[in-house]
Amino acid sequence: MRPGVRRGALGTALAMALGASLILGVRFGSVPVSTGDVLDVLLGGGSPIHRDIVLGLRLPRVLLGLLVGGGLALSGATFQALLRNPLAEPYILGISGGASVGAVLVLATGWVAAGSWTLPLAAFAGAVVAIALVFRVATATGRRMDVRVLLLAGVVVAAFFSACIAFILSVSPARTVQSAVLWIMGSVAHAGWREVMLAGAYTLPAGVLLLTLARPLNLMAIGEDTAHYLGADVERVKKLALAAAALLTAAGVAVAGVIGFVGLVVPHAIRIVAGSDHRILLPFSFLAGASFLILADLVARMLLAPTEIPLGVITAFVGVPIFLVLLRGTIVRQG
Repeated sequence: MRPGVRRGALGTALAMALGASLILGVRFGSVPVSTGDVLDVLLGGGSPIHRDIVLGLRLPRVLLGLLVGGGLALSGATFQALLRNPLAEPYILGISGGASVGAVLVLATGWVAAGSWTLPLAAFAGAVVAIALVFRVATATGRRMDVRVLLLAGVVVAAFFSACIAFILSVSPARTVQSAVLWIMGSVAHAGWREVMLAGAYTLPAGVLLLTLARPLNLMAIGEDTAHYLGADVERVKKLALAAAALLTAAGVAVAGVIGFVGLVVPHAIRIVAGSDHRILLPFSFLAGASFLILADLVARMLLAPTEIPLGVITAFVGVPIFLVLLRGTIVRQG
């Protein structure tokens, strides 16, 4: 099968998988809703109960899973390209640590009671602070951004924020500690249309920007000097791509907490199947990441219903063995 035909088939399969995962996410839950009832609601009819379930609870939940999962996978593919490391993942710049500090501060001070916007906005602000710190350190020695310094700065900033979280939790009551731990584990259980709008406002523009940078990212994969000779503005591309990928991650963490392995496993798997052309890798990663997180959330709420498992636990349980299999296959092929 020719590469173009194979990639077209894969793209069709991923689009169909995303459509199926959206249907399953809306269809199944603690209260049974038939496919016909779902269609009636989506067409403007249906009973008030079904409308509340579909439009008020499940549809925003699956749409938020789509945005967060797709955004994390897309940002993971971008970080792996820029750092030239297939093991890079979206939280590598300390973004999750900054967002967690913002969220834990709000929970510890009780400000979360002031409104549902408080927690995601505080988490997003913390993530932006982390991004700004890391970028400032990476460009402190000049206009060029050294990805090695960027990586080290991310590790240091993450360690600092981890210490901040430990301090806040150590002086907080047990109820605050429990709420903070549950948030850090990740979930889209409290998704509403406002959270969907907040995530979409950052995820969609940043995602489109990254898709437009696919060609320069391909050139940079050969080498920064070669990319520069071929006409790519390397420093501009690095800054734009890193900023967009960081905002994708920050938006996801702000509305859903820390959800690991989506941005690590999904791009790695797509790269093995579809190759390293970022014109294909980036959109396919978004589709696969969205489907993966929607289905993981479905498992999280159905496996031990009515008890709901934190979403980050499910992605780790699924992601770790998948990643080990992918890593072993990569080592065997290279060996």
